Amino acid sequence: MKLLEDRILKDGEILGGDVLKVDSFLNHRLDVPFLCELGREFYRLFSDCKVTKILTVEASGIGISCLTAQYFGVPVVFAKKMRTGNLSPDVYSSPVHSYTRGTTSEIVVAKAYLTASDRVLIIDDFLAKGNALIGLTSLCAQAGAEVVGCGIVIEKAYQGGGDELRKKYRVESLAKIRSMENGTVVFC
Repeated sequence: MKLLEDRILKDGEILGGDVLKVDSFLNHRLDVPFLCELGREFYRLFSDCKVTKILTVEASGIGISCLTAQYFGVPVVFAKKMRTGNLSPDVYSSPVHSYTRGTTSEIVVAKAYLTASDRVLIIDDFLAKGNALIGLTSLCAQAGAEVVGCGIVIEKAYQGGGDELRKKYRVESLAKIRSMENGTVVFC
């Protein structure tokens, strides 16, 4: 998606450790009109899938998921990274390793919010090694829900997570990065 690629080139910043910083519009400060355009594109890509629910993981995926859900007219469920006192003890859970933070968290979703009758579109901001998506698809499998697709804003294609996930699921990335070297982002 050229609109997104242009925005990454304009406002993205490559940090040490192979991190692309896009927090000025995607995952810290949210450019709502821009994210609505991304949500509209996810709707165009997955409108034929009869989506009943959008699933993401807190926190960075919530904004884009909500703006995508408005086009589908379905609820968003986000997997929590911490069990809170008001969360039902009856949950699906899966470990997820964060590439950016270098930590592993248990993600959880209350069983009441993810069921076998759901047709789930998973939305996330980044795809690198694929750990978050693997955890989210595990939650769906535990619930008996059908994963109809995975919508990714930015994929670091050179890290291979997308290739593995595409063997099992439909994965659509709005921007696919081939490399990030010498301060330059190169798209596929």
